[in-house]
Amino acid sequence: MPGQPARPESDQRQSVSPHQRNPHGIAKKIVTTSEELLASTRDATIRNIVIHGALSNLSSFRLAPGQTLAGEGEEAILSFASGSDGLQLSTDNEVVGIRIETSVEMRAIFNDTDVDSLGQIRLAGVTTVGQVQILARDKVRSGHVVVEGLNVIAADARARSDRPNGFGVNVTQGAFTLWNMQTDATVSISADLTGLSAGRPTAPVLGSGIFVSGTLDGGRLTLPLLETGAVYSDGKIAPGTPDVITGGVFTVYNAIVDIVRNLGPVVTYGVNDMVLDNWGAVDHWIVEEKLTSYGPSGIGFVNFGTVNELQVNAPIETFGQGARGFNVYDGTVNVAEFDRITTHADGAVGIQISQPIGRLMVRRGIKTFGATGDSLVKGVVVSLSAIALSVKPGGSAREIIIDGGIVTNGKGIAPLELHGAIGSLRIDGGIKAAN
Repeated sequence: MPGQPARPESDQRQSVSPHQRNPHGIAKKIVTTSEELLASTRDATIRNIVIHGALSNLSSFRLAPGQTLAGEGEEAILSFASGSDGLQLSTDNEVVGIRIETSVEMRAIFNDTDVDSLGQIRLAGVTTVGQVQILARDKVRSGHVVVEGLNVIAADARARSDRPNGFGVNVTQGAFTLWNMQTDATVSISADLTGLSAGRPTAPVLGSGIFVSGTLDGGRLTLPLLETGAVYSDGKIAPGTPDVITGGVFTVYNAIVDIVRNLGPVVTYGVNDMVLDNWGAVDHWIVEEKLTSYGPSGIGFVNFGTVNELQVNAPIETFGQGARGFNVYDGTVNVAEFDRITTHADGAVGIQISQPIGRLMVRRGIKTFGATGDSLVKGVVVSLSAIALSVKPGGSAREIIIDGGIVTNGKGIAPLELHGAIGSLRIDGGIKAAN
C-alpha cells in the first residue's frame, strides 16, 4: 500500500499448507483474487481460507463464525483501501500467518459486536498496519482471545472516543486493545496473550501501545499471561493537557492478570505517556528489558491497582519534566524489586509512595538530576521536587532496602523525604545531595 511502512525482513509469520484439511474434513480454499476472497467469506461450506500472494485495495469484510483465514508464504498480504477498516471477526475465528494493512488510523482487525460470543478468537503470527481492537460490548457477553505473535508495525488510536476514565484522567486506547466493556459484573472475557509488539524506535504507534481492560464495577477481563516484546508508543498529547494519558503497556480497570511479562524494551515519547501503568490486579509483573520515558509527566511504572509482586530486572530511566521513576498513587504493591532508577528533569521524583506498600528494594541505586518543576498528579498539574525517595503523607512501607545509594544533583533538592511510616529502612552506598 503506498505510504505504508516497509515490511521488515525479520517479519516471521506462520503459513498453512493448502493441502491440510480442517477437523470437519473440508478442504481449504486457496484464493488469489479479491473476488475469490469475498466469495469464500460468504460461503458457509468453506471453513478455511488460504491467501496466496498480495491482495490490494480491499473493502472491509467479515469472517463467518468458525472460519479461519491464513496466509501461504511470506507474500500473503491483505491491503485495504484508504479510509477503510480491515478484517472483521465474528465467532470462533482464527487468523494465522498473514500481514494486514489499513491506513494507520483505521482498524486492521476488529470484531462484530452483534454476535452473542467471541467463542475463541485466535491470532497467530500476524503483522498489521492499523489498530487491532477486540471489544466485548453490545451483544458480546463471553469469549476467549488467544494471541500467539502479533506485531503492530504502525497504528493511530487517538481518535477512538471510548476511553476508560478514572483518577482525573481518560486513557487513550492502544495499537492493540482488548476491552470487556460490559457493565454487568457477571460477564467475564478471558485471554492468553503472548508475543505482542508495537511500533518502532523511530516510528512509535500513536496512542497507547498494549491496552487490556475490563470495566470498573462491571465486566472482568482475566488473563493467565500477558507477554510483550518491544513496545514504542507516543500519545501525541498536547502540552498542558491534564486529563488524558496513555501507557506503553496498560492494564486498566478490572483486568485480572496472573503474569505480565515484558520481554522487550518499553519506550514512550510524549506528554503524559506512562511506560507501564496498572489500574487492575496483577499477581506477578516481570520486566526483563529497559523502561524509558522521554516525555513530560511520563512515569516508568505507576500503580493505581494491586500488584502482588513487581520484579523489574532492568533500568528505569526518564528524561521529561515531572517524569517519575516509580509511583504508587492508589492501591498497593506487596513486593517491588528494581534494578536502577534514574531521572533527568525538574520535578522528576525517583520513587514516590503515596499509599501503604509492603517490601521495596532497589539493587543499584536511585539518582535524579533535576530540581523543582511541574508534573501531572491524578489529573492535576502540581509542583514537585526531584527527590530520590519520597514517602508522602498516607504512604508507608513495611521495608525499604536501597543498595547503591540515593543521589540528587539538583540544587537544594533533598535525596530523602519521609512523611509516612517505614517499618525498616536500609540505604547502602550513601545519601548524597548537590551543594
